[in-house]
Amino acid sequence: MEALPDDDCFAIRQAARYVSQLYDRHMAQVGLTITQFSILRRIKRAAPMTMKKLADEMVMERTTLVRALQPLQRDGLLSSRSAEAKSRELALSLTETGEAKLIDARLRWRAAQDEFERRFGAQRAASLRRELFAMTKA
Repeated sequence: MEALPDDDCFAIRQAARYVSQLYDRHMAQVGLTITQFSILRRIKRAAPMTMKKLADEMVMERTTLVRALQPLQRDGLLSSRSAEAKSRELALSLTETGEAKLIDARLRWRAAQDEFERRFGAQRAASLRRELFAMTKA
């Protein structure tokens, strides 16, 4: 079945898969996915970060987020502790290993970003980013 030209959802999802594959190809060189890289960046920026806040920022279901976090914790990139003394909420932070992995991954992310902007155009990419972020901030 062919997608209709006015099927916004299909067009966005198809583009998202294409872009994710491009970034994942670059991230594979450091053993991360683009989703894992985004998680590490957000935690680095606002550590310690609760899982609820991270799920909200990533616009992800918590169960999906937990599945994405498991390999990061298993590989020693993240640490978690109780957010408060009597809280069941976990606060996430990068470990030293996680910090080092993020530094390496930023180079790969930059290469993916550059490749996307070469293919799509830097101006168009900036405009697209603004529009997409506006959609999820509404």
